[in-house]
Amino acid sequence: MASLRCFLRSGKNAVSAALRREFHRTQPAAVQVTVRDALNQAMDEELERDERVFLLGEEVAQYDGAYKISRGLWKKYGDKRIIDTPITEMGFAGIAVGAAMAGLRPICEFMTFNFSMQAIDQVINSAAKTYYMSAGFQSVPIVFRGPNGASAGVAAQHSQCFAAWYGHCPGLKVVSPWSAEDAKGLLKSAIRDDNPVVFLENELMYGVAFDMSEESQSKDFLIPFGKAKIERPGNHITVVSHSRMVTLCLDAAAVLAKEGIECEVINMRTIRPLDTETIETSIMKTNHLITVEGGWPQFGVGAEVLARIMEGPAFNFLDAPAVRVTGVDIPMPYAKILEDNSIPQIKDIIFSIKKTLNV
Repeated sequence: MASLRCFLRSGKNAVSAALRREFHRTQPAAVQVTVRDALNQAMDEELERDERVFLLGEEVAQYDGAYKISRGLWKKYGDKRIIDTPITEMGFAGIAVGAAMAGLRPICEFMTFNFSMQAIDQVINSAAKTYYMSAGFQSVPIVFRGPNGASAGVAAQHSQCFAAWYGHCPGLKVVSPWSAEDAKGLLKSAIRDDNPVVFLENELMYGVAFDMSEESQSKDFLIPFGKAKIERPGNHITVVSHSRMVTLCLDAAAVLAKEGIECEVINMRTIRPLDTETIETSIMKTNHLITVEGGWPQFGVGAEVLARIMEGPAFNFLDAPAVRVTGVDIPMPYAKILEDNSIPQIKDIIFSIKKTLNV
């Protein structure tokens, strides 16, 4: 009987040891997180980390935000840190800029960046220019964030992309995340930055879930500004995009891969500063370039990328003219069929890539 107990005990120990070895050998699984939850996590972690950080905007507190980005933050941090404002973008943007000048670190939410036009004097003249005009004495550490670009069925006054508008202005840093990892790492960097940051989200991306690595789940995870990411490597053509259009570019690349065309898809992440080096390096490999954006064509993000390439060393590596895929040069229509024809679709990207490659 004693020998049987000894045998069973040794067998149990062997199984336990084998399981422990298997556990230690397994890599931690990536977690699926929506862009909405990634933004919420970033703000929560930074509010907890630094008591100078606070959030203000329309419906951000008791209602948890128009798009539920600030869900649970008012209950956790209270009225002094999560502040509902009247419907006056000029007013609460001015309060936020003044608070930043006084040493706080506000996050100013616009329900949509279309409404930031009401506050553009505060964003440009008060926030963006003060550090320069004070000879470096007065910094303005503020984040202006909210949904940007076309959504669905919200017509001309709620569908503009402001990446080129704000990217034009010295003194601002302009960020345009795509994935949940982008959203979290870039927003945390924006909140910690001593300069005004315009953080352009996209309403249609809020509910999209992405794998987040163990590293990106850390409270210390940051993504530096001015560093693009190659989302899909390829050697036939470089495809440069930002925000929701990255999804369409990856979908187009997947279709073209079945035809033997390998696209290198670059997620810009930041509009200003612009990572020209990553784009140039890619072009030197692929010898072709297209840019894809939801905004209007004239003086747009793609126009700036193409100008940089033309003026730099990568121009001599191009085997064909670079091409822009953009939104149509009209105010956004309300009717769905017209809206669909006003912003780039997968078929438009595929057509432009094939035209550039002459296939």
